[in-house]
Amino acid sequence: MRSSYGKKEIRRSKSEDFEIIEEEGGKVGTVRIKPSGILWKPKGKHKWLGVSVEEFAEFAEKNGKEQTR
Repeated sequence: MRSSYGKKEIRRSKSEDFEIIEEEGGKVGTVRIKPSGILWKPKGKHKWLGVSVEEFAEFAEKNGKEQTR
């Protein structure tokens, strides 16, 4: 029997979410990484706050501390 669904493909999500958790196990918020920018949603809030990739890069270069892997 032939499938009527046609050719299939798997796509990667256009964004990825990461939960930020305190040492005690409580959730602080969620970071969403998208090709167009970085979004932040604090715990208990419904709206995302965002910056462009360029704004994030500038912030990290000014304020970031050098890290090892």
